[in-house]
Amino acid sequence: MHHPPLIVWFMVALFGLCLGSFLNVVITRLPVMLMRHWRREAQAALELAHEQSPPFNLATPGSLCPRCETAIAWHDNIPLVGWLKRRGRCAACNTRISIQYPLVELAGGLLAIAALALHGPSLEALFIYGACLILLALAVIDFRTQLLPDVLTLPLLWAGLLFQLLFQPFMLSDAVIGVMVGYLSLWSFYWLFKLVTGKEGMGFGDFKLLAALGAWLGWSFLPLILILSAGLGAMVGLSAQAFAPRLRGQPLPFGPFLALAGWIALLVGDELMALYLSLLI
Repeated sequence: MHHPPLIVWFMVALFGLCLGSFLNVVITRLPVMLMRHWRREAQAALELAHEQSPPFNLATPGSLCPRCETAIAWHDNIPLVGWLKRRGRCAACNTRISIQYPLVELAGGLLAIAALALHGPSLEALFIYGACLILLALAVIDFRTQLLPDVLTLPLLWAGLLFQLLFQPFMLSDAVIGVMVGYLSLWSFYWLFKLVTGKEGMGFGDFKLLAALGAWLGWSFLPLILILSAGLGAMVGLSAQAFAPRLRGQPLPFGPFLALAGWIALLVGDELMALYLSLLI
């Protein structure tokens, strides 16, 4: 495969860092926007007076310190550079700024480079990169809030079906079956677990996320995704209980592990499937 010139790699990495920066806005603001929307719906249903609040969306207000609410200067908003320049602290009140911000920006850049390296400069690579970004946002949102918003999972599902229609039409039937099997498998596990233990083992967002991955990868990848995600979840859960006793008994979101397994399958799925099948034979 012909490798793009160095300037293309640089521009792609910069583009990815900028999208990672925007993704931080989505991760931090979307759950708040949803909570406010649900609150307004509840107030309307209960016929309560609507509470007036200033506009809050992905564009308004501008970037603020989460503690002192001082506006962040444009040069402190430069991906990676701004956080490193301030050593992870607010310029006004010296409050520590979460390491989530540079990590998500870095992930956006690395995923862009990976998509270009594995799929070349193509529309197919752009689709796969977009899916990886949505998975990244879902993983961090679920880790922070234990929410997997429909506004992200459902477009991911439909984009997966569109991807198959445009680039792999012979896989479209497998993708449709993957959606159904992905949703129903975790839905069945949810109800079985609830009947046996009386507890909810996962949320409905997990069903939709696995269904979306089924749309992108087809039904045959679902067992591998479940094995990867369950294995990663078990390792992290056991490590957390061993090294952080205060976390014992706390619920562990499953979405981040599904998302990580989805990244792996999207980027190096064919090689991983070949290894998986070789172990079974």
